[in-house]
Amino acid sequence: MTPTYATAGRQRLIRVPRPAEYVPPPPPPDPPIYRDLLRAWAERGRTLPGRHDPEWVRLSAPTVLTGQFSDLLAPPGDGR
Repeated sequence: MTPTYATAGRQRLIRVPRPAEYVPPPPPPDPPIYRDLLRAWAERGRTLPGRHDPEWVRLSAPTVLTGQFSDLLAPPGDGR
């Protein structure tokens, strides 16, 4: 294959330092008003962001268990 550019003379290899692995800065701490709010919610037993909430898990669970009802269709023309 014929090159499409001229290769006259000696080529220089330029070494560029590889950047260090990027580490994002830590998130800023919550403002005091939010810390106080989270503390008040925790004292009252309320749901806290980012924390496991067993009551929510219970309330959002499906109420019909698999296999609890049959999946048979009604016969055609029975008026249901």
